[in-house]
Amino acid sequence: MNQDLIFMKRAILQAQTAYEEDEVPVGAVLVKDGEIIAESYNQLIQLNDPTSHAEINVIRKASKILGNYRLNNTSLYVTLEPCLMCCGAMIHARIENLIFSTKDPKSGAVVSNARALDYNFINHKVRYSYGPLKEESSNLLKKFFSEKRL
Repeated sequence: MNQDLIFMKRAILQAQTAYEEDEVPVGAVLVKDGEIIAESYNQLIQLNDPTSHAEINVIRKASKILGNYRLNNTSLYVTLEPCLMCCGAMIHARIENLIFSTKDPKSGAVVSNARALDYNFINHKVRYSYGPLKEESSNLLKKFFSEKRL
């Protein structure tokens, strides 16, 4: 199995945990040298913290584990296109690659709206791609929000 699929499946497991805890089901996994360094999921409600997106949580965990706020030579797998805040955090952390599953037309800032990782003024470029396990990620989000509307 392709490495992107393996790591995205782990991110989806994190999103499933968020779903079970009544959080918006987004999961993230940070990888270095083919090994998972940290995993997390959205915890905004649990932690009463608007910055507790899956990406921010996993960056915080990985920084502590590696003992460095620079996460050079890492890849971040996320089930949903990151927002503007998370794009900024990835740039500051010096993450090398972002792989996300499904686009977020409402607040995604990588390809859907702001294209924040392509700005000319930023001092670090994060390479990105999207699409692995798109249906699985999208279906979990749709299920969560449809249940909220009942």
